[in-house]
This record gives sequence, structure tokens and C-alpha cells, in this order.
Amino acid sequence: MTRRSPYLNRELSWLAFNERVLDLASDPHVPLLERAKFVGIFSSNLDEFFQVRVAGLRNQAAALGSGGRSIDGLTAAAQLVAIGEMLGPMLARQEAVVATDLLPALAKRGVSVVGWDDLSDDDRKELVEVYETRLFPVLTPLSVDPSHPFPYISNLSLNLAVLVTNPLNGEQRFARVKVPPLFPRLAQVGATSVFVPVEQVIAAQLGTLFPGMSIDGWWAFRVTRNVDLTPADEDADDLLVAVEMELRRARFGQAVRLEIADSMPPRVLQLLTDELELSEADVSRHAGPLDLTLLRQLHDLDRPELKDRPWRTMTAARMARAGAAGRSVFATVRERDLLLHHPFESFASSVEEFIAQAADDPAVLSIKMTLYRTSGDSAIAHSLIRAAERGVQVAVLVELRARFDEATNVGWAKALERAGVHVVYGVAGLKTHAKCALVVRADDDGLRRYVHLSTGNYNARTARVYEDIGLLTCNIEIGADATQLFNHLTGFGIAQPYRSLVVGPDALRGQLVELIEREASHGTAGRITAKMNGLGDAGMIQALYSASRAGVQIDLVVRGVCCLRPGVAGLSENIRVRSILGRYLEHSRIFRFDHGGLDGNRLHLMGSADWMTRNLDHRVEALVPITHPRHQAWVDAQLDFQLADDIGRWELDGDGGWTHLPGAADAQARMQRWIEARNRER
Repeated sequence: MTRRSPYLNRELSWLAFNERVLDLASDPHVPLLERAKFVGIFSSNLDEFFQVRVAGLRNQAAALGSGGRSIDGLTAAAQLVAIGEMLGPMLARQEAVVATDLLPALAKRGVSVVGWDDLSDDDRKELVEVYETRLFPVLTPLSVDPSHPFPYISNLSLNLAVLVTNPLNGEQRFARVKVPPLFPRLAQVGATSVFVPVEQVIAAQLGTLFPGMSIDGWWAFRVTRNVDLTPADEDADDLLVAVEMELRRARFGQAVRLEIADSMPPRVLQLLTDELELSEADVSRHAGPLDLTLLRQLHDLDRPELKDRPWRTMTAARMARAGAAGRSVFATVRERDLLLHHPFESFASSVEEFIAQAADDPAVLSIKMTLYRTSGDSAIAHSLIRAAERGVQVAVLVELRARFDEATNVGWAKALERAGVHVVYGVAGLKTHAKCALVVRADDDGLRRYVHLSTGNYNARTARVYEDIGLLTCNIEIGADATQLFNHLTGFGIAQPYRSLVVGPDALRGQLVELIEREASHGTAGRITAKMNGLGDAGMIQALYSASRAGVQIDLVVRGVCCLRPGVAGLSENIRVRSILGRYLEHSRIFRFDHGGLDGNRLHLMGSADWMTRNLDHRVEALVPITHPRHQAWVDAQLDFQLADDIGRWELDGDGGWTHLPGAADAQARMQRWIEARNRER
């Protein structure tokens, strides 16, 4: 009998996470338009999974002599097989949920997604007019024949494979029509809540694209390509140029998945797979519309009764009082550190306001920031530009290799440089994932450093839907550490010990393992509580197993990938793992060690790092201790809510199975009410 690995497979664990998203799309207690949103999230998550993870496994499997194995001992080829076996039933379930449950339920509430044949003559006439005025002018039919080679199929584009016959000579040809990506995927019928997939509108008018030809049939298809950017020389003299070149190259990445309408005839499929150099195993067949991210469009409808009840986003009480009194963020933080919790508390009136005030304050001498992911129209970036133009010394670490945000970051890097900002791209060989801002200000009593450290990115868009916490402080030791961190990122030097921050990769793994071992030294009195997005590093898992065997009680809240097997006798019987998904994407990383402090008391850490190998060894990360009793109580409340027995959650067993326990309460709703009450008090 083969000995079972002590670890769960990373890729299959990720698929299990996405299946939990699908659980929300299937949950009758979730409002209908929120369920439609979760269907779309499930699909967009899979797109990213194929573009990066599956693409990487295909490259590994194709590499001659590749001996790399996953944490649980599987080869790349074996993982691809396992992914296919797990994914098939999930996709069938998604289509069944949409076709037999979600869409019929929406139709009963007046929101319909229908086919072209289901429309009335008047509705068709209206959409034909839309086609003629908005779609037809931008469509480009591309035929395939001896003088027209097979066209390039761009990543994630939706296309129609069309067979047409010339009635004069009976010659049949293949053609491809790309669905315009800038047009809404669902065509709305007038001012109604009736929608038709836009590819069906185009298909009904194919005669206008191939005049005089007989349309023999059309079938939708979609290609996913490898888009993982790895500049050939990360030590290049100009990383900006290297990443821009890689962005252009990635447009032509290898195809890794072909999605097709299940009615596509074999000879058309054979043509596509031959030209795209794919096999039957890379093909995904679908009975309904391809790319169900289209359902996210429905969430924009003004139908509040079909959505979650809005929660009020608050300005942090101390910030609100300071603003009402005309006092600055700096005066507020000088009184006491400020803990922020987004999106329950406003990102705009706290973090963006902090940077905006720094940009306009004549007493501010310098601003330094890391930008890992930021939005296309970033108020923070505009504030940094304004500060630089005013003469403030501004230095920004822009992480050009932040996956799927490379193009946005390249754009901001250029704009910041044009404004006179000192832009750097980090440490060679490492991604800079730490979330940190440092403002140096000439206060009345001398220079003072104001620091913001966070679990989340400086991105106003995601700050509205990602749960994150941040700390605004003028603590002297943290300020000195932040200065040291930025000097390390922008200059040269051998890493030196930090006073308060835990900074990776140099010290992060070692200090975390030391904290786990210290807890283990307390035996059954030890306790570890950790909330993170992913747990996949073998060394950290082994440290937790050792602590469990020593009697330490360990509670883990892991949103996504978890390669640890909990509850296994003799290995992890004192470890419990749960996952919380809901209205907001749980994104904060919080670690609590009951005997971790130097005084033997509780230690609370929060910051940017998950317990994945990439975070521990290949990224610049920063964790900061939370020391004020009120802030510790805040974090304890969040962890207590997420570990309560009556909340909805998923629990992981030692075989890798997740059990959905709906619960009578919602941890995020409970946190919302707690914060509302807390803000009234302070």
C-alpha cells in the first residue's frame, strides 16, 4: 500500500477553493444577483488558473528530463490528469446551476437571459438595429484558405467558427469572426431586463458578413493562453523595458485550453486543435454560453431586492472627528496609532486621505511607497504626482511583475517618472509584495516619520470588496524600520536586523518558525490562531505538525489553498482548518501566538505575507506587531467571530474534503455590526 503524503496537492486544493465559490453560486440563501456574480467569479478564477497554473504544469510536463514534483509527490503530468478529473464534474455542476436553477429563478423575478430564437419579432428588430449601428462596423470576418492563413486567436477572446458554402461552385470554407471585446457580452433588449448573448446576435446576422454565401453553421469557441510573465533577464538594466517586451510576447503565449460549443462538428474541432496545437484533453465542451463571467454583467442592474442589503461604509471614528474639527491625519496619529479595517471602514477617507494630505502639506519632506497592485485611476498615484510636482521628494517602488496588473503598473511607472517621482522596481529576483507607505514630516518638535502598513494593496477598487486591515502609526521603531526597508529596496547593502517589523525573505520564515516552536515549548497551554489566504509551504506545515504533536491547539482560517491535512491522528489532531467566503473577499493576514511576545504574553502580527513558499522565500514581505490593547481587542474580535461555532463556513478534513456548514450567522455581518458599535463608542 502506498504511503499517503502528509500534504495535500496545491492545485487540487485551489480547485477545491473555487468549488467553494461555486457553493455560494448554488446557495438558495444568497440573493439571486449575488449568485450570478459568484458564477462569474468562478469562471474568471478558472481563467487565471489555466493561464498560469495549468500553463506552468504543461511546460513542466513537456520539459525533457524534468524531475520536479509537487509537494505531495505528483509529477506535472499526473497533476494535469487529476485536474481534469476534478474539473469535469465542477463544470457540469456550474452549467446545471445556471441552466436549471439560477436563470429560471431570475426569469421569475423579471430578469431573463434568452436565446435569439426566444425573442419576439419586435425584439429581434431592435437588436438588428443595434447590430447594424454598433456591431457590424467593427466586425472582421477572417476566412481560411490557401491565400488566408489561420488567424491568430487572442487570449480569452470569444469567437465564432463559421462554415460557409459558395452556392456557385459548392466550395465550403471555414471562417472566424471575433466577438468585439469592448461590447457588453449580454445585449440588452431596449430598456427591459431581457438579455441575449451578443454572439447570438452576431450569428443571426452572419449573412451580412458573408454576402451571397450559404451559412452552413456556426459554433462559439474560446482560447486560453499562457500569460505568465517571466522576463528572460530580471537583472536587466531596464526592467521596465524587459517587462514591456514580455507583455508583447505574452500575447502570443502557447494555447492551453480550448472551450467550445458541444455541438461543434468533429472536423471543425480538429481544425482548431491542429492549428492551436492542442489535444483532446485540452478541450472543454459546453452546452450553454461560453465564458459565464457574462453573468457578472447582471449584477449592475438596479435591482436592490435581488442583491445583498448594502452595508454602510464608515469613516473611522477618530478620522471623522479629526476631519470635523479641521485637524490633520498627522495630528490624529500623533495622539495614538490608528487601526483601519476595510471595507467596513472607508479606504478613501483614511489611506487615500493620508497620502493626499501628505502631498499638499508644506511640512512634508518626503513620501515613499510600495505599489504592488493599484487601480487604473488611482487617487493615490495622482497625489504622489502632485507631491513630486510641488517639490516633495517622492520615491515609489512599483512592482512591475504583479501578475495580471503588469500593464497597469507599467503605465503608472511611466506617469510617475514623468512627474519627477523616483521610481524603482525592487530587488533583483524578488517581487516586492509588502504594503508600506512612509511620510517624513517636519513637525514642530522635529522630524517625524508616519507609516502605513497594510495587508491590502493600495487599490481603491479592491478596497471596496477585499477585507483588509492596516495600521497608521508614528511609532519611532516602526518608522526607523520602514526607513531601513525603503533604503534596502532603493539602494544597496547587506540586510540588517529590524527592530519591530518582521521582513522577508531574510527573516520571515525563521521568525515565524521560531514563534511556532516557542508555542510548542508550552505544550498543551500553547495556542496558535492564524488567518491567511494560502498555506502551502512544507516547512511551515511541518512546524505546525510538530506543534500539534506537542499539544498546541491550532486554529487556521485559510481562504484558498491549504496543503495541510488537519485532524490526522499522530500528525495533526490538534489542528483545525476552516474557510470563510462571503460578501467580501477575506484578504487580511493575521497571526496570533498566545506566548509569542517577549514578555510571554500574546503576540499579534498582521501584514502582507501568506504561508506559501513564494511569500516566504521569493518576495519582500512585511509583518507588523499590533501592540495597542484596543487594536488587539479588535483583531481578537475578528478572529473570534470567524472561529465561532454558529457561523457559515467550510471545514477541511484530513483527506482534503471540505464540508460546507451553512451556520445560523455570518461572520462578516457580525463584524460589521461590531465595528458600527465600536465606532459609536470611540
